[in-house]
This record gives sequence, C-alpha cells and structure tokens, in this order.
Amino acid sequence: MAIDEEVKASFEVKRISPEGIPRAIEKADRYRLLNEPSDAESICLDILATDPDNQRALIILILAVSDQFGQRGFHVQRHDPKELLARVRDDYERAYYSGVVHERRAKATRSRGGHDFAAVDWFHKAMKSYEEAMAIRPPGNDDAVLRWNTCARIILHNRALQDSDPGDDQPYGD
Repeated sequence: MAIDEEVKASFEVKRISPEGIPRAIEKADRYRLLNEPSDAESICLDILATDPDNQRALIILILAVSDQFGQRGFHVQRHDPKELLARVRDDYERAYYSGVVHERRAKATRSRGGHDFAAVDWFHKAMKSYEEAMAIRPPGNDDAVLRWNTCARIILHNRALQDSDPGDDQPYGD
C-alpha cells in the first residue's frame, strides 16, 4: 500500500538548528554504540540537512549504514556507500572507511550464508583500501594496519575462506 501525498505531507521532516549539531553528533555516536544504527542514521541525515558538508556526521552515517549490512528491520533511507564515501574530503579517511565498508560487506555476506568466495572478494577489496590508507596515514595512526591484520587473520584462520580464495595474483603484503 503506497502512502498518498497528503499523508506524506503530514510527515515532513523537521530541521535541526545549527547550534544543535554538536549535541546531535554526540547522540548519533551514542546510538551507534547502543547498536541502534538506524537511529544514528536518521540523526546524521538531520545534521547533513542543516550542514551538508559536516564530515563527522558523514563518517558516522557511513558507519551506521554499514552497521546495518545483513540486518533485517526498518531502514531509514537507502544509501549507496560509494556515494557517501565520495563526499569524504580527506583522502586517508576515504580510503580507510572504504576498507571498513568492504570488510563489513564481507562479514555480512558470510553471516547471512552467502558464498565464501564473495566474502573473500570483499575482504580483498577491504585490504586493498586499507593499503591505500596505510600509504598516506598520518604519523602514529595505525588504524588501517590493525584492520588489514584483522582481515588477514580472518582469511588465514578460516579454512572455508582459504578454499574459496580466487587466487588472484594481487599480493597483500607490507
């Protein structure tokens, strides 16, 4: 059953004030930590409606969207993570969070019974993004290294993933 225009008009989303953005960001972070990614997503959409270039809200939105990979339930809005990532200005953060999105796709693929080769492909994409991030990381920031190592260990210690490795000639070393 489609919602008619009159009903849609009664649900017009309200805008938050620019002064409310710092508090809204705190709430979005908190809802993510409480495993309520759709609530965090909605808050980020409110922030971005008021401040379209707010990078912190954009990153939280990317994480909230990827938190929902493989989950059933209500979605606030459909997002293409590639489009969201393209809006991230910092090259390091764009590469790092691309890796996070790919890694979460791999885990969601595996957890919902998808093909192991598809999961391995997503892990490899994640590792490639993490390598891009490592090449331009700020001094003392080893986040991409930590994530790359996690992907490597998951593949190395899960026989089904090793057997499904397409065996491409892309090295994933230092």
